[in-house]
Amino acid sequence: MNELRISWEEYHKKTEELAIKVYDDGWNFNQVVCIAKGGMRVGDIFARLFRVPLAILSVESYKGETTKNKRGAITFSRDLAKTTPNIGSKILLVDDLADSGITLKKSIEWLEHFYGFYLEEPVRTGVLFYKSVSTFKPDYYVDYLKDSPWIHMPFERYEEITIEDLKNK
Repeated sequence: MNELRISWEEYHKKTEELAIKVYDDGWNFNQVVCIAKGGMRVGDIFARLFRVPLAILSVESYKGETTKNKRGAITFSRDLAKTTPNIGSKILLVDDLADSGITLKKSIEWLEHFYGFYLEEPVRTGVLFYKSVSTFKPDYYVDYLKDSPWIHMPFERYEEITIEDLKNK
C-alpha cells in the first residue's frame, strides 16, 4: 500500500487552500461542522477565517489494538457539541479526508435526520484529500489522490506514544 506522510506545514497549507476554494465559490455558509477527530483542526481554522460558529460531530470508524487502519462500525456521538442554541441553515461539513466516503455520507444523513428542519439547502462538504476509492465525492477538496495512499497526518504521532513516553523523553 502506498503511503503519504503530511507535515504540519503541509497540513496548514492544504487547509488554507481549501478555505480559498470555498471562498472563491462564493457560497455563504453560516455554520461549519467538523468531523472529530480528523476534521477538528480544519473546522477550527474555518470557523476563525469565515467568522461562523463551529459545531463538532464525534464519529469513530477506525479501531483496533494493534492497527489503526482497520475500519469498524461507525459510531456517532449522541449530539453535536456547539455553542449556539440552533445549528445554521447552510452547513459546511469538513473532515481531513474522504477515504471510503462512508463517514461523510453517514454524517450528512445524521445531520439531516437530527437537524434537517434547520437546513435551507443540502449540506456541503470539504476535505483536504479525496481518494479515488471514495464512494462519496466532496463538494470541495484540495488533492485528488488517484492511487489512494494511506495518509499519515501529523497529529497521528500522539496515537503512537503515551503520556509516560512524552514525560520520559
